[in-house]
Amino acid sequence: MPSMASVMEDPTLERHFKGHKDAVTCADFSPNRKQLASGSVDKSLMIWNLAPKARAFRFVGHQDVITGVQFSPFGNLVATSSKDRTVRLWTPSMKGESTVFKAHTAPVRSVAFSHDGQRLVTASDDKSVKVWSVHRQSFVYSLNLHTNWVRCARFSPDGRLIASCGDDRSVRLWDTSTKHCINCFTDYGGSATFVDFNSSGTCIASSGADSSLKIWDLRTNKLIQHYQVHSAGINSFSFHPSNNYLITGSSDSTVKILDLLEGHLIYTLHGHKGAVTTVNFSRAGDLFASGGADAQVLMWRTNFDTRSYQDVLQQHSRRSTPDPPPHLSDIHPKGPHLHHPKSTAIQISPTVADTQSADPHVIELGQAVHSTMLFNSQTHLTPAQAAANSHHSNGLPARRVASSREEGLKGGKSAGRACSTAGSQTGAGGGGRGRREEEEEERGETHPLEVLSGHPSSLDSTLGHIVQQLDILTQTVSVLEERLTLTEDKLKECLFHQSKILKDVRASRGRLRTESEGTDGSPVHFT
Repeated sequence: MPSMASVMEDPTLERHFKGHKDAVTCADFSPNRKQLASGSVDKSLMIWNLAPKARAFRFVGHQDVITGVQFSPFGNLVATSSKDRTVRLWTPSMKGESTVFKAHTAPVRSVAFSHDGQRLVTASDDKSVKVWSVHRQSFVYSLNLHTNWVRCARFSPDGRLIASCGDDRSVRLWDTSTKHCINCFTDYGGSATFVDFNSSGTCIASSGADSSLKIWDLRTNKLIQHYQVHSAGINSFSFHPSNNYLITGSSDSTVKILDLLEGHLIYTLHGHKGAVTTVNFSRAGDLFASGGADAQVLMWRTNFDTRSYQDVLQQHSRRSTPDPPPHLSDIHPKGPHLHHPKSTAIQISPTVADTQSADPHVIELGQAVHSTMLFNSQTHLTPAQAAANSHHSNGLPARRVASSREEGLKGGKSAGRACSTAGSQTGAGGGGRGRREEEEEERGETHPLEVLSGHPSSLDSTLGHIVQQLDILTQTVSVLEERLTLTEDKLKECLFHQSKILKDVRASRGRLRTESEGTDGSPVHFT
């Protein structure tokens, strides 16, 4: 039986969040790991606070499905893209303010910040990739060589490149300085669904509706790894910050974890009911999130990234087969080759736990949405004031979610000897650990703020009126300050002119006095 320490090196389900009313389409961690943002088919943006017993917020403003979400590098802004053809920049606070970017003529499929936070890149069904200025809140330029819908676009870490992919079955690489397409990869059997750079910017990965995942080396422009581990299309993936691991989410309802150094599929996670539409590592890599058609966001603790794959294999000697021999093409320089999944080597738990919970109550912000002008109109959305309903908890019950450790290197021998079962996890010391988990998870429950309905109470109406009056007072003070500044400037100018005139008058009087003394006929006396 494996030790408890070895079990804890497997990824574990930490918490789950349920507040969306329809499928979750996208998710992203804040840089400080204090918040998690998610977008949904229900047209809302949710900001989940990760602190124990923290509150959650729902931002409403988009008129159609939210397709992409990302925190800015400094965490002070959240960008969302939507099928309503707009991109919004939100301030993740109680004010619920957002800035609307509008230039696409069709649904926007993805949005991403540059690593300096100065630019945004978006991909759209209008077959274009567009770049925007965050500071100026305006459209900058467009990239237009795709021949079908563009599904995803991302900046490279240094900002010099943009990678994009779409339904024309191509992955394109763009130079941001020349605006030219410098490379195009076109060997996909179906739509290319997602693309991203690794953290060093030396490789890009792309996934397809044909369930394939390909990794390209940008220094040689060659395909170096090809995985075919899912039984349905891959909707999203995320590189671990170390570049050693990659997670994928698929329509086959699973999340899979790949060891990129060894070329192995090492874990398959079952937790969602229905397609997994988004996965994302935190900035530090110690957590990752997954969202799916079941309207849930699951937050997992990574664990497996704390030790090397070989060390984990040695500690799991009773639960897995020895590392199979590598591909010949895995020996550098690597060549393109296909990685197929092997049969399951480690089955931690044979059952899939139901992780759903009651819908939480949240504050709804930004319900009053007004049409905006092209490119850079800004809308300040005031919170919808309403009555508070009762609280519900969103804590995660103590349970195990089935995850299977798999090795997916083609040509390896699958001697699958699965010695770990659900019983091995709850063996010696397991009962005490279960109690500790329950206590920890009770402390980690999410208690969102009250739901604010669309019918304001008298108190909330009064508060809303006070806020409006304060806004008017603020605008009035600004106008008065501006007028006072103009008056001061004019007064200074008048004083300057008066002093100049006074000097001129004195000078002219002096000249006149001198002239009159010179022309006077009276004798001059000398002593």
